[in-house]
Amino acid sequence: MDNLVLIGMPSSGKSTAGVLLAKRIGYGFLDTDLIIQGEQGALLSQIIEREGTEGFLAIEERVNAGLMAQRCVIATGGSVCYSPRAMQHLKSLGKVVYLQLSKDEVARRIPDLVSRGVVMRGNVHSLGELFSERCPLYERYADITVHCDGQTIDETVAAIAAAAGFSI
Repeated sequence: MDNLVLIGMPSSGKSTAGVLLAKRIGYGFLDTDLIIQGEQGALLSQIIEREGTEGFLAIEERVNAGLMAQRCVIATGGSVCYSPRAMQHLKSLGKVVYLQLSKDEVARRIPDLVSRGVVMRGNVHSLGELFSERCPLYERYADITVHCDGQTIDETVAAIAAAAGFSI
């Protein structure tokens, strides 16, 4: 399959850059967080509150592991990295692109993790702990890593396209 799957911390630009990238390379666009919200009839933060962390992660895994797409840019939720099953399926659909941000940049972009609907598992209660837990998972699954600190959205889109072999 010839999809581009975007992974990374919340606020890394997966959805925003993803839709712009899709338009510029002539691909479709899918946002798995929006698919989950539409299916569940609620915002991510409401789903997490209603279903609990593990319940939300089960929904996210089912949606991502069942996704079918061709010639699409797929923006995933930041917590999809917790599911080996979902990540293996996404890797089978195309190239996985990790949009990498520093912890300071994530903190600047997201002042309140809870209201944003960010999944915090187990003993993870801070951005630093979340960052330490997730970044090694993103690195494990990534086929391509794009460093996004200090970039405008257009620069991020161009960097993703170039790293994936597209000229825009």
